[in-house]
Amino acid sequence: MADTSDLMGVILAAGKGTRMRPFSERWPKPILPVLGKPLMAYQLEMLAALGIRKIVIVIGHLGHEVVRELGDGARFGVQIRYVEQEEMLGIAHAVSRLEPYVDRPFFLFLGDIFFETENLESMAQRLRVGRGVDGVLACRREPNLDAIKRNFVVLIGENGLVHRVIEKPRHPRTDLKGCGIYLFDLSFFDAVRRTPRTAMRNEYEITDSIQIFIDDGYRVEAAEVVRADLNLSYPADLLHLNLLCLDRIGQPNWRGEATAVAPDARLQRCMVMNGAEVGSGARLTECLLFPGTKVAAGRECRRVVFTPDAEIRCDEPPTA
Repeated sequence: MADTSDLMGVILAAGKGTRMRPFSERWPKPILPVLGKPLMAYQLEMLAALGIRKIVIVIGHLGHEVVRELGDGARFGVQIRYVEQEEMLGIAHAVSRLEPYVDRPFFLFLGDIFFETENLESMAQRLRVGRGVDGVLACRREPNLDAIKRNFVVLIGENGLVHRVIEKPRHPRTDLKGCGIYLFDLSFFDAVRRTPRTAMRNEYEITDSIQIFIDDGYRVEAAEVVRADLNLSYPADLLHLNLLCLDRIGQPNWRGEATAVAPDARLQRCMVMNGAEVGSGARLTECLLFPGTKVAAGRECRRVVFTPDAEIRCDEPPTA
Protein backbone atom coordinates (compact mmCIF):
# COMPACT_ATOMS: atom_id res chain seq x y z
CA MET A 1 0.00 0.00 0.00
CA ALA A 2 1.59 3.25 -1.10
CA ASP A 3 -0.19 5.67 1.22
CA THR A 4 -3.53 6.37 2.86
CA SER A 5 -4.99 7.65 -0.42
CA ASP A 6 -5.14 3.96 -1.41
CA LEU A 7 -7.82 3.44 1.25
CA MET A 8 -11.55 4.04 1.27
CA GLY A 9 -13.61 5.45 4.09
CA VAL A 10 -16.88 4.04 5.40
CA ILE A 11 -19.19 5.71 7.91
CA LEU A 12 -22.24 4.01 9.41
CA ALA A 13 -25.14 6.41 9.90
CA ALA A 14 -28.24 4.22 9.74
CA GLY A 15 -29.33 3.77 13.36
CA LYS A 16 -32.61 5.05 14.79
CA GLY A 17 -31.09 6.55 17.94
CA THR A 18 -34.21 5.93 20.01
CA ARG A 19 -32.49 7.01 23.24
CA MET A 20 -31.80 10.43 21.69
CA ARG A 21 -35.47 11.34 21.40
CA PRO A 22 -36.82 13.90 20.71
CA PHE A 23 -33.80 14.80 18.56
CA SER A 24 -33.83 11.50 16.66
CA GLU A 25 -37.42 12.03 15.54
CA ARG A 26 -36.20 14.84 13.28
CA TRP A 27 -32.42 14.48 12.91
CA PRO A 28 -30.30 11.32 12.62
CA LYS A 29 -27.66 11.30 15.34
CA PRO A 30 -24.68 11.62 12.95
CA ILE A 31 -25.84 15.04 11.72
CA LEU A 32 -26.66 16.60 15.09
CA PRO A 33 -24.82 19.94 15.40
CA VAL A 34 -21.47 20.30 17.15
CA LEU A 35 -20.38 23.96 17.12
CA GLY A 36 -22.39 24.53 13.98
CA LYS A 37 -21.23 21.46 12.04
CA PRO A 38 -22.88 18.05 11.77
CA LEU A 39 -21.13 15.48 13.94
CA MET A 40 -20.21 13.39 10.92
CA ALA A 41 -18.45 16.36 9.29
CA TYR A 42 -15.63 15.92 11.80
CA GLN A 43 -15.15 12.33 10.63
CA LEU A 44 -15.23 13.36 6.97
CA GLU A 45 -12.57 15.98 7.69
CA MET A 46 -10.43 13.38 9.47
CA LEU A 47 -10.61 11.05 6.46
CA ALA A 48 -9.90 13.90 4.03
CA ALA A 49 -6.84 14.89 6.11
CA LEU A 50 -5.53 11.34 5.58
CA GLY A 51 -5.84 11.79 1.82
CA ILE A 52 -8.88 9.53 1.57
CA ARG A 53 -11.32 10.78 -1.06
CA LYS A 54 -13.81 7.95 -1.68
CA ILE A 55 -16.35 7.66 1.16
CA VAL A 56 -19.35 5.35 1.45
CA ILE A 57 -22.01 6.26 4.00
CA VAL A 58 -24.59 3.72 5.11
CA ILE A 59 -27.93 5.43 5.77
CA GLY A 60 -31.25 4.23 7.12
CA HIS A 61 -33.42 6.15 9.59
CA LEU A 62 -34.13 9.61 8.11
CA GLY A 63 -31.42 8.93 5.57
CA HIS A 64 -32.66 11.71 3.31
CA GLU A 65 -31.67 14.20 6.02
CA VAL A 66 -28.10 12.87 5.96
CA VAL A 67 -28.00 13.23 2.17
CA ARG A 68 -29.43 16.74 2.33
CA GLU A 69 -26.90 17.81 4.98
CA LEU A 70 -23.75 16.29 3.47
CA GLY A 71 -24.55 16.25 -0.24
CA ASP A 72 -21.90 14.81 -2.53
CA GLY A 73 -19.12 15.60 -0.05
CA ALA A 74 -17.44 18.25 -2.21
CA ARG A 75 -17.36 20.87 0.57
CA PHE A 76 -15.44 18.39 2.72
CA GLY A 77 -12.98 17.50 -0.04
CA VAL A 78 -14.35 13.97 -0.55
CA GLN A 79 -16.70 12.03 -2.83
CA ILE A 80 -19.64 10.45 -1.01
CA ARG A 81 -21.69 7.48 -2.13
CA TYR A 82 -24.76 6.49 -0.11
CA VAL A 83 -25.89 2.92 0.55
CA GLU A 84 -29.15 2.16 2.34
CA GLN A 85 -29.57 -0.36 5.15
CA GLU A 86 -33.22 -1.35 4.83
CA GLU A 87 -33.40 -3.22 8.15
CA MET A 88 -31.72 -2.13 11.38
CA LEU A 89 -30.01 -5.41 12.25
CA GLY A 90 -26.75 -4.27 13.76
CA ILE A 91 -23.35 -2.97 12.74
CA ALA A 92 -22.13 -6.12 11.01
CA HIS A 93 -25.32 -6.19 8.97
CA ALA A 94 -24.67 -2.60 7.90
CA VAL A 95 -21.12 -3.53 6.89
CA SER A 96 -22.46 -6.43 4.84
CA ARG A 97 -24.36 -3.95 2.65
CA LEU A 98 -21.02 -2.41 1.64
CA GLU A 99 -19.27 -5.31 -0.08
CA PRO A 100 -20.38 -4.43 -3.64
CA TYR A 101 -19.15 -0.84 -3.21
CA VAL A 102 -15.80 -1.28 -1.43
CA ASP A 103 -12.85 -2.36 -3.58
CA ARG A 104 -9.86 -1.70 -1.32
CA PRO A 105 -8.89 -1.68 2.38
CA PHE A 106 -11.15 0.67 4.28
CA PHE A 107 -11.44 2.75 7.41
CA LEU A 108 -14.75 2.13 9.18
CA PHE A 109 -16.19 4.81 11.48
CA LEU A 110 -19.30 4.65 13.64
CA GLY A 111 -21.09 7.86 12.74
CA ASP A 112 -22.59 8.68 16.13
CA ILE A 113 -19.28 9.03 18.01
CA PHE A 114 -17.09 12.10 18.36
CA PHE A 115 -13.39 11.24 18.27
CA GLU A 116 -10.21 13.02 19.21
CA THR A 117 -7.33 11.06 17.70
CA GLU A 118 -3.58 11.23 17.32
CA ASN A 119 -1.43 9.64 14.64
CA LEU A 120 -4.41 8.01 12.96
CA GLU A 121 -2.29 7.37 9.88
CA SER A 122 -0.28 4.86 11.90
CA MET A 123 -3.22 2.46 11.51
CA ALA A 124 -2.65 2.48 7.76
CA GLN A 125 1.08 1.98 8.24
CA ARG A 126 0.35 -1.20 10.20
CA LEU A 127 -1.69 -2.53 7.27
CA ARG A 128 1.00 -1.97 4.66
CA VAL A 129 1.85 -4.84 2.34
CA GLY A 130 4.61 -6.98 3.80
CA ARG A 131 3.69 -6.61 7.47
CA GLY A 132 1.13 -9.39 7.34
CA VAL A 133 -1.54 -7.41 9.20
CA ASP A 134 -5.14 -7.67 8.00
CA GLY A 135 -7.00 -5.43 10.45
CA VAL A 136 -6.36 -2.69 13.00
CA LEU A 137 -8.65 -1.61 15.85
CA ALA A 138 -8.45 1.93 17.22
CA CYS A 139 -8.33 1.80 21.03
CA ARG A 140 -7.71 3.82 24.14
CA ARG A 141 -6.96 3.09 27.77
CA GLU A 142 -10.28 3.69 29.54
CA PRO A 143 -10.19 4.51 33.27
CA ASN A 144 -14.00 4.50 33.55
CA LEU A 145 -15.22 0.95 34.22
CA ASP A 146 -18.80 1.79 33.21
CA ALA A 147 -17.59 3.11 29.85
CA ILE A 148 -15.75 -0.15 29.25
CA LYS A 149 -18.88 -2.16 30.04
CA ARG A 150 -20.85 -0.15 27.45
CA ASN A 151 -18.34 -0.84 24.67
CA PHE A 152 -15.96 -3.68 23.94
CA VAL A 153 -12.55 -4.66 25.25
CA VAL A 154 -9.54 -5.84 23.29
CA LEU A 155 -7.30 -8.62 24.62
CA ILE A 156 -3.74 -8.80 23.34
CA GLY A 157 -1.80 -12.08 23.13
CA GLU A 158 1.89 -12.68 23.80
CA ASN A 159 2.60 -12.19 20.10
CA GLY A 160 1.27 -8.63 20.28
CA LEU A 161 -1.80 -9.44 18.18
CA VAL A 162 -5.43 -9.17 19.20
CA HIS A 163 -6.69 -12.62 20.14
CA ARG A 164 -10.07 -11.76 21.66
CA VAL A 165 -12.68 -8.99 21.58
CA ILE A 166 -15.51 -9.02 24.11
CA GLU A 167 -18.70 -6.99 23.61
CA LYS A 168 -20.04 -5.18 26.68
CA PRO A 169 -18.11 -7.25 29.25
CA ARG A 170 -19.55 -7.50 32.75
CA HIS A 171 -16.12 -8.26 34.20
CA PRO A 172 -13.48 -6.61 32.00
CA ARG A 173 -10.03 -8.17 32.14
CA THR A 174 -8.33 -5.14 30.60
CA ASP A 175 -8.80 -1.37 30.31
CA LEU A 176 -8.05 -1.42 26.57
CA LYS A 177 -11.33 -0.29 25.02
CA GLY A 178 -12.33 -0.47 21.37
CA CYS A 179 -13.49 2.93 20.16
CA GLY A 180 -15.50 2.63 16.94
CA ILE A 181 -12.75 3.20 14.37
CA TYR A 182 -11.53 0.16 12.44
CA LEU A 183 -9.32 -0.55 9.45
CA PHE A 184 -9.82 -3.77 7.50
CA ASP A 185 -8.57 -5.53 4.43
CA LEU A 186 -11.22 -6.76 2.00
CA SER A 187 -10.90 -10.27 3.43
CA PHE A 188 -12.92 -9.03 6.40
CA PHE A 189 -16.10 -9.39 4.34
CA ASP A 190 -15.69 -13.18 4.46
CA ALA A 191 -16.07 -13.02 8.24
CA VAL A 192 -18.98 -10.58 8.02
CA ARG A 193 -20.93 -12.94 5.76
CA ARG A 194 -20.58 -15.73 8.32
CA THR A 195 -21.58 -13.68 11.35
CA PRO A 196 -24.63 -15.11 13.17
CA ARG A 197 -27.30 -13.12 14.94
CA THR A 198 -26.78 -12.72 18.66
CA ALA A 199 -29.21 -14.29 21.10
CA MET A 200 -29.32 -11.22 23.36
CA ARG A 201 -30.11 -8.47 20.85
CA ASN A 202 -31.06 -10.42 17.71
CA GLU A 203 -28.52 -8.38 15.74
CA TYR A 204 -25.30 -8.97 13.84
CA GLU A 205 -22.49 -7.65 16.05
CA ILE A 206 -19.26 -6.27 14.58
CA THR A 207 -17.31 -7.79 17.47
CA ASP A 208 -18.54 -11.25 16.44
CA SER A 209 -17.29 -10.57 12.92
CA ILE A 210 -13.91 -9.48 14.27
CA GLN A 211 -13.63 -12.61 16.40
CA ILE A 212 -14.46 -14.83 13.42
CA PHE A 213 -11.82 -12.94 11.42
CA ILE A 214 -9.21 -13.58 14.13
CA ASP A 215 -10.20 -17.22 14.58
CA ASP A 216 -9.79 -17.72 10.83
CA GLY A 217 -6.12 -16.85 11.29
CA TYR A 218 -6.11 -13.25 10.14
CA ARG A 219 -3.76 -10.91 12.00
CA VAL A 220 -5.40 -7.99 13.83
CA GLU A 221 -3.54 -5.35 15.81
CA ALA A 222 -4.66 -2.71 18.30
CA ALA A 223 -3.56 0.90 17.90
CA GLU A 224 -3.88 3.31 20.83
CA VAL A 225 -4.66 6.34 18.65
CA VAL A 226 -7.80 7.67 20.36
CA ARG A 227 -7.37 10.39 23.00
CA ALA A 228 -11.08 10.83 23.68
CA ASP A 229 -14.38 9.49 22.37
CA LEU A 230 -17.94 10.47 23.18
CA ASN A 231 -20.88 8.41 22.00
CA LEU A 232 -24.11 10.35 21.52
CA SER A 233 -26.55 8.13 23.39
CA TYR A 234 -28.77 10.58 25.31
CA PRO A 235 -29.79 14.23 24.79
CA ALA A 236 -27.46 15.43 27.55
CA ASP A 237 -24.53 13.94 25.60
CA LEU A 238 -25.08 16.46 22.80
CA LEU A 239 -24.90 19.38 25.21
CA HIS A 240 -21.85 17.88 26.92
CA LEU A 241 -20.07 17.42 23.59
CA ASN A 242 -20.71 20.99 22.50
CA LEU A 243 -19.45 22.31 25.83
CA LEU A 244 -16.37 20.12 25.51
CA CYS A 245 -15.63 21.53 22.05
CA LEU A 246 -16.30 25.05 23.29
CA ASP A 247 -13.67 24.57 25.97
CA ARG A 248 -11.26 23.18 23.37
CA ILE A 249 -11.40 26.42 21.34
CA GLY A 250 -11.09 28.57 24.47
CA GLN A 251 -14.10 30.81 23.83
CA PRO A 252 -16.69 31.95 26.40
CA ASN A 253 -19.53 31.35 23.90
CA TRP A 254 -19.96 30.24 20.30
CA ARG A 255 -22.22 31.99 17.79
CA GLY A 256 -23.02 31.00 14.24
CA GLU A 257 -24.05 33.19 11.33
CA ALA A 258 -26.99 35.60 11.31
CA THR A 259 -27.72 35.22 15.01
CA ALA A 260 -29.61 37.92 16.93
CA VAL A 261 -28.71 38.23 20.61
CA ALA A 262 -30.22 41.23 22.45
CA PRO A 263 -27.56 43.61 23.82
CA ASP A 264 -28.74 43.10 27.40
CA ALA A 265 -28.99 39.31 27.17
CA ARG A 266 -26.38 37.42 29.14
CA LEU A 267 -24.84 34.24 27.81
CA GLN A 268 -22.42 32.03 29.70
CA ARG A 269 -20.89 29.01 27.94
CA CYS A 270 -23.62 28.90 25.32
CA MET A 271 -23.69 27.73 21.71
CA VAL A 272 -26.00 29.74 19.45
CA MET A 273 -26.43 28.17 16.02
CA ASN A 274 -27.16 29.90 12.71
CA GLY A 275 -30.23 32.12 12.70
CA ALA A 276 -31.06 31.65 16.39
CA GLU A 277 -32.41 34.57 18.43
CA VAL A 278 -32.17 35.48 22.12
CA GLY A 279 -34.58 38.06 23.50
CA SER A 280 -33.95 41.04 25.76
CA GLY A 281 -32.93 40.30 29.33
CA ALA A 282 -32.55 36.56 28.81
CA ARG A 283 -30.03 34.79 31.03
CA LEU A 284 -28.70 31.56 29.57
CA THR A 285 -26.02 29.33 31.09
CA GLU A 286 -24.59 26.27 29.33
CA CYS A 287 -27.36 26.19 26.74
CA LEU A 288 -27.41 24.98 23.15
CA LEU A 289 -29.66 26.71 20.60
CA PHE A 290 -30.39 24.86 17.37
CA PRO A 291 -30.59 26.82 14.09
CA GLY A 292 -33.67 29.00 13.84
CA THR A 293 -34.50 28.78 17.56
CA LYS A 294 -36.02 31.77 19.37
CA VAL A 295 -35.59 32.23 23.13
CA ALA A 296 -38.11 34.70 24.54
CA ALA A 297 -37.18 37.85 26.41
CA GLY A 298 -36.56 37.46 30.12
CA ARG A 299 -35.98 33.68 30.06
CA GLU A 300 -33.54 32.31 32.65
CA CYS A 301 -32.31 28.82 31.79
CA ARG A 302 -29.43 26.57 32.66
CA ARG A 303 -28.37 23.45 30.75
CA VAL A 304 -31.21 23.46 28.24
CA VAL A 305 -31.11 22.46 24.59
CA PHE A 306 -33.50 24.57 22.54
CA THR A 307 -34.82 23.41 19.16
CA PRO A 308 -37.44 25.27 17.11
CA ASP A 309 -40.20 23.11 18.61
CA ALA A 310 -38.86 21.70 21.90
CA GLU A 311 -36.86 22.40 25.03
CA ILE A 312 -34.81 19.57 26.49
CA ARG A 313 -33.49 20.04 30.03
CA CYS A 314 -30.24 18.25 30.70
CA ASP A 315 -29.09 17.11 34.13
CA GLU A 316 -25.85 18.34 35.59
CA PRO A 317 -22.93 16.05 34.68
CA PRO A 318 -21.82 13.71 37.47
CA THR A 319 -18.97 14.95 39.63
CA ALA A 320 -15.74 12.97 39.66
